[in-house]
Amino acid sequence: MAVAAVAGPMSLHEAFMGSRLADKPTGTPTARYQTDEGGVFILDRSAPKPLLKFSDDPEIWVLQPSQGPHNDVIYRNDLGEEMLRATSLGGLTVFTPRRPAGSAAAYDGATQPLHIGPISPVQLSSDFYQASIRASRYARHDVAFETGKDAEAGSSAAYADAAQVTSEAIVDIASLPNGRLLLTKFNDVVITQGSHANAALQNHKLTVTIVAKEGVFGRPSSRRIARAVGAP
Repeated sequence: MAVAAVAGPMSLHEAFMGSRLADKPTGTPTARYQTDEGGVFILDRSAPKPLLKFSDDPEIWVLQPSQGPHNDVIYRNDLGEEMLRATSLGGLTVFTPRRPAGSAAAYDGATQPLHIGPISPVQLSSDFYQASIRASRYARHDVAFETGKDAEAGSSAAYADAAQVTSEAIVDIASLPNGRLLLTKFNDVVITQGSHANAALQNHKLTVTIVAKEGVFGRPSSRRIARAVGAP
C-alpha cells in the first residue's frame, strides 16, 4: 500500500509534541488528510492529546499515542483500538470499520484546530431533544436523555457533546446483527459528572459519566459507550 512519506524518523516524543508527521512540510500541527479511497479526516496535534475527526462523522475522537514496531507510532481510542498509524518515514494509515486493514492517507492542507464551542442552556435542551429523537428512531422505542443533578450551566457544551456521541453509539449498535436486542436493555440515558469518563448500564438506564471541565477529553467515545451496552 502506497503512503505519503517525508524524510527523517519520528520519535514517540515528537508524536506527543506534534512536531512531525505527514504534514511536516507545512509545520502545522492541525491538518486535513485524504485517504486513498476518498475519505477525509482532520488530525489535530495542537491539543493535550491528539484529536481525530472524520468529515462524515460529528464525533471528535481523543487518541492516545504509543510506540509501535519499527518505530511506528500507533494512535488508539479509549478502548485501545488502533485508529491511526504513523511510520518512521512519516507515512500515515487510518483504520476504520469499513477499512479495518487500513487506508493510506495523504496531507491535504492545513486547517483549524478541533474544538466544541460554548452553547446556551436553551441550545442544550434542544440538543438533548434531538439526541432523544434520533436514539428512539434507531432503538425503535422511546429513549429519554437527561442530565444528572450535578449539571451546571457553564458545562452545556460538554453535556451536548456527550449526548451527541451517545446517540452515535446507539446508531452504531442498531447496525449490529443483535443490535435491536441490545438496545432493549435501556430506556433512559443520563449524562452526569464524575472523576473520570465512563459508561455503564444498570437497571434499564445507560449512565454516561463525563468530566465536564475537560471538554472532549473528559467523556467516553461512542465505542466505549457501545461496549458498555454489550457491543463487541
